[in-house]
Amino acid sequence: ELFIEFISSMTGKSPSTTGAGSEGALTKGPFNALHPIIDLNAALVSYILTGSGVLLTCAGHVGPKVRVDHDISLLVPELLCRMGPEERDPEFLKREGYLERCEDFDYNGQRVLASPDGWRITGRFVRHYFGRVFNYPHSVFTEEMLRPELQDPAIFADGVDNIVSTARGVAGNYFADGGVELACPPLRALLHIMRDGQYEGRELGHPEIRALFTRESLLASDWYAERLKAQQAADVKLWQRRVKNLDAFYARANTRVVAAQLNIRDRLDLAWAELRRANAPEYLATLRGTLGVQPRLR
Repeated sequence: ELFIEFISSMTGKSPSTTGAGSEGALTKGPFNALHPIIDLNAALVSYILTGSGVLLTCAGHVGPKVRVDHDISLLVPELLCRMGPEERDPEFLKREGYLERCEDFDYNGQRVLASPDGWRITGRFVRHYFGRVFNYPHSVFTEEMLRPELQDPAIFADGVDNIVSTARGVAGNYFADGGVELACPPLRALLHIMRDGQYEGRELGHPEIRALFTRESLLASDWYAERLKAQQAADVKLWQRRVKNLDAFYARANTRVVAAQLNIRDRLDLAWAELRRANAPEYLATLRGTLGVQPRLR
């Protein structure tokens, strides 16, 4: 669910950092010539390896009766700094009833796909945590804000449909420009689900799809192993270049005094040692748990 949001960028996150997106000025586009899927692949590996949980906030209308501006962007950090590490863990929040799952539902004979919206805070969360900021938190975050479908179910259903439609359109961009071919298997499956509603007959909630996003699956996967091999090749190339440059500098007659002052001989010895280390077969094992490199960028 998090990466559906990252890819579609509907909450206003700069889309030029992690995806094609549907919102934003693409202000960083001129500084990043890589396809967005490259950054998305790296971001996914990072989140899975670190186990980082993410809480999203967004400004805009929460149902037809409530509008939230960027005050929420100032409020939430105040809240988070009053929560301990365990309290910020999404698994803890789910287990203790502070978050509830957004579920698909039927409205006027149509299936409304709300589950890709992930989890949302509950009244219990508001009372327990926002009570550390406000004297009467329930008057700030009412039940109708927490559950916008209570304001107007028809508008809520239409809003969810807009989210699904936007995600479908953005995902289509990755198929149109070939980005899906560069996507790692979890994101490739996710892009298919965003566009088609399923991947090889499996929907977003299917256990096999969910398993693709686990740390165990990542570490055991061939595609992650390829990232590490690409990282090793990049490191070897880097140290080869450094050895070549240092050796050329050290060999020049007119730089020997400066070379001595800068300890170029010692630096060259270090570069050779690092090159031998990067070339060794066991070097791959030391990279396990790192980001690696997109294989096609070697």
